[in-house]
Amino acid sequence: MIAGPCSAESEEQVMETAQALQQQGIKLFRAGIWKPRTRPGSFEGVGEKGLAWLKRVKQELGLMVTTEVATGKHVEEALKYNIDVLWIGARTTVNPFAVQEIADALKGVQVPVMIKNPINPDLALWIGAIERIYTTGITDLAAIHRGFSSYGESKYRNTPLWQIPIELKARFQNMPLIIDPSHIGGKRELIFPITQKALDLGYDGMIIESHPRPDFALSDAAQQVTPAALKDILDRLQVRKPKYDDAELVNRAEELRLQIDAADHHIIEALAKRMALVELIGEYKKLNNVQVLQLERWKEIFRTRANWAEEAGVSPAFIEELYKLIHVESIRKQTVVMKDE
Repeated sequence: MIAGPCSAESEEQVMETAQALQQQGIKLFRAGIWKPRTRPGSFEGVGEKGLAWLKRVKQELGLMVTTEVATGKHVEEALKYNIDVLWIGARTTVNPFAVQEIADALKGVQVPVMIKNPINPDLALWIGAIERIYTTGITDLAAIHRGFSSYGESKYRNTPLWQIPIELKARFQNMPLIIDPSHIGGKRELIFPITQKALDLGYDGMIIESHPRPDFALSDAAQQVTPAALKDILDRLQVRKPKYDDAELVNRAEELRLQIDAADHHIIEALAKRMALVELIGEYKKLNNVQVLQLERWKEIFRTRANWAEEAGVSPAFIEELYKLIHVESIRKQTVVMKDE
């Protein structure tokens, strides 16, 4: 569990927050010292003097401390003040040049590093940042899932896109995966449900922004909670067992998994049959010199399949996403048919 304010704003605010969190058993205190903002003119952090405040938190309260670094100079300054854990932010992860600069500054140093996902949904960039830090000799690494930027309206500040961190976890099974519900939700009321979902998916920890007076915070006010509100969130969270611990439950789960396997086999057979029909209609279009994309037909499929899903008790939104993929593959297959001589 990691908690603390989005930004270190004053020595008094840092100490007040840290003292309240210490009383809750929080061991790792977070605070931003350098704040890369989307647009200039807003609060961009207090800089190096804030590191002295974090050092005071360590000395007087016995908490470990962590802050974000975005340049090699940040790394040098943070290490000078004995910051226990560093994290690399989303805006930095997206830039291999910046990550390499940080990696160069970390050579020969043993300090834990947490790496947030890049702002855009690119798993390769996230993995690349992890690998760049790992090649310095640092093996105490963790990944932070803080969501991804998207265009258009969403209830989230940054869309979770859960499949990306799950894929990362599958590739790096021994590396802790930490949820950042503050940045995903962007609103304090979303912190609990996002965190609970992450725990249900087997995440290893959480990093949550906490401020004694969130509404007056100099950055990200809407997504911060008071230490008291954080305690309420933590008390409500349920941590599930990673595995079944009863032989009868194991047997029943295995039966259900076999049924799922059989259902998946039927789905794949049905998709294979559909794609064979797609190729046949592609041949028919080619024979009659008709273009591949038939927009009205696509609209009809998109509408009717969602209706069928609702009648069957399946999420229409899920089926819409599924058929987008099916349509892309159908277009690809018919395009290949058109090119064949």
